Amino acid sequence: MTVLVTGATGSVGRHVVARLVAEGVPVRALTRDPESAQLPPQAEVFTGDLTQPRTVVEALRGVEKLYLFPVPETAGEVVAAAKEAGVRRIVVLSSASVLDESGDNHSGEHHRIVEKAVEASGIEWTFVRADEFATNVLWKWSHSIQVEGVVRAPYGNAPRVLVHEKDVAAVAAAALLEDGHGGRAYIVTGPEAITQTDQVKAIAAATGRDIAFEEITPAQAREQMGRFMPLPVVDMVLGYLADAVENPPVPADTVERITGRPALTFAQWAADHAAGFAAAQDPAQAAA
Repeated sequence: MTVLVTGATGSVGRHVVARLVAEGVPVRALTRDPESAQLPPQAEVFTGDLTQPRTVVEALRGVEKLYLFPVPETAGEVVAAAKEAGVRRIVVLSSASVLDESGDNHSGEHHRIVEKAVEASGIEWTFVRADEFATNVLWKWSHSIQVEGVVRAPYGNAPRVLVHEKDVAAVAAAALLEDGHGGRAYIVTGPEAITQTDQVKAIAAATGRDIAFEEITPAQAREQMGRFMPLPVVDMVLGYLADAVENPPVPADTVERITGRPALTFAQWAADHAAGFAAAQDPAQAAA
């Protein structure tokens, strides 16, 4: 049994590769840049790009199971190539946002296209619908924490069920390796609903730093986030936070049910990623 992991150097794919290797499963890892992949030596690394389906064909030869990173623009072509190669099982990295069918959810539409392409193929499938990744905190807050020791955000009391990427990978690996997951769509969350202010406290504890939380307005946040994110995504994120204040999300038990262990807490995630929030070094000290 050979498994192909696409998006193998991504935050989840990297952990999927590691788990499969640990189980002694033959693994192929698809990446656009093998030279910088830094994957386990047991994984057979292939050069390929999901946005160019023809580059995936060689890696698919002889593969029975596929972990599919979501690229909606070419999902149909990639899945067709997988079917032609004889792939019997596809596990899709999807998102809980697909449950929002309002038509205004950018993430939901993105992942729904991939899910539909896989369903239409007739290949056995499992959808791993991750809720908000804890890693989003890195791109939202790491710079201001590093430079100023502060987080500026709206809706400080908004709780989120942030999920550790290792847990998403653990569920995906189980669906790849075990029978009984076909036709299932798993919502994967963290084990707790934790407010943004408590997230900052957890990061402070993990880093041993004093980190302040400063509440800003949604309009200020939209202007700030819009500098480096598409506005539809910004509006989606702000919408989630606003809704969470009135309708706190409920953690799912999927990780424990599928893996047999509790889901990892946000505090554990913060400890794993503490280096990403380390204080920026003073240029004068760095030169000394």
